[in-house]
Amino acid sequence: MSNIVGIEYNRVTNTTSTDFPGFSKDGDSVWDIERFKNTFDVRISNLTEREANFDLVHVDTSIANAFRRIMIAEVPSVAAEYVYFLNNTSVIQDEVLAHRIGLVPLKVDPDMLTWVDNSLPEEEKFTDENTIVLTLNVKCTRNPDAPRDCTDPKVLYRNSHIYARDLKFEPQGTQVETFAKCPVVPTDPDILLAKLRPGQEISLRAHCILGVGGDHAKFSPVATASYRLMPHIEIKKSIKGESAKRFQKCFPAGVIGINESTGEAFVQDARRDTVSREVMRHEKFVDKVKLGRIRDHFIFNVESTGAMTPEEIFFKSVRVLKNKAEYLKNCPITQ
Repeated sequence: MSNIVGIEYNRVTNTTSTDFPGFSKDGDSVWDIERFKNTFDVRISNLTEREANFDLVHVDTSIANAFRRIMIAEVPSVAAEYVYFLNNTSVIQDEVLAHRIGLVPLKVDPDMLTWVDNSLPEEEKFTDENTIVLTLNVKCTRNPDAPRDCTDPKVLYRNSHIYARDLKFEPQGTQVETFAKCPVVPTDPDILLAKLRPGQEISLRAHCILGVGGDHAKFSPVATASYRLMPHIEIKKSIKGESAKRFQKCFPAGVIGINESTGEAFVQDARRDTVSREVMRHEKFVDKVKLGRIRDHFIFNVESTGAMTPEEIFFKSVRVLKNKAEYLKNCPITQ
């Protein structure tokens, strides 16, 4: 089969592709939008607030990879970009603490902000429409009620550990009404930012703006966005009895099943396979099974940082790719 990438003991076969999506030397080389509409499929396996697992079936690698790259680098999100220190007597340098704060994912809808116009002078650049202000004002003091024999700094001192939840949203102008029902908070409040000891304090203001992961990883809305090709397992010769049990153990649980009445091995769920090629180490199975991956069946796994749901991130990646195609179609060089 032309759409199966062959997996052998020490090599991978049928990997060649073309610059033309959907082209095959064995089939019709003409792109047909109607055929694509009829064959393209999206299958959702798991969908939570933070993670999505779904299949894109009958789509070219270039398109699937474009979605993956756009989700990582081109879907906008909000992060701290400018940090203004008023006081910092902790052991952490200003630059390091600013970097840690920038990497804290924020629960804020990017569509509620506009882009900062860098052509404007510094005093006009930031407004209540494009900037969110977070403040951090903490000072470590001794706890007078701490037990004498205690050695835990969290008990001995107050504000000894500074977490992301200590960042406070300071609404500006119309943000009082705009963010009344959805105040800006870190998606993970227990991220440790710094450790303090009595007498040390931190006072700062952070300006958070829109950005894309292509500029800095802190703006990437996904913790991970990846795909793998759907495994394909073809049992060429019957495998029964003890051989079937040994064959089953060569794959992850749930991949191979054994018929209770005949004792014959069959493919139960190829999707669970990791294509480890363990079965290829056993000579008696080499000519009985053929492993591969389906070239146009992609299993996506998208894990959000929490600012947006994974399905929203994917929909936005589709929108970005569509805008790119529209621009390419209408730009002067293509006319």
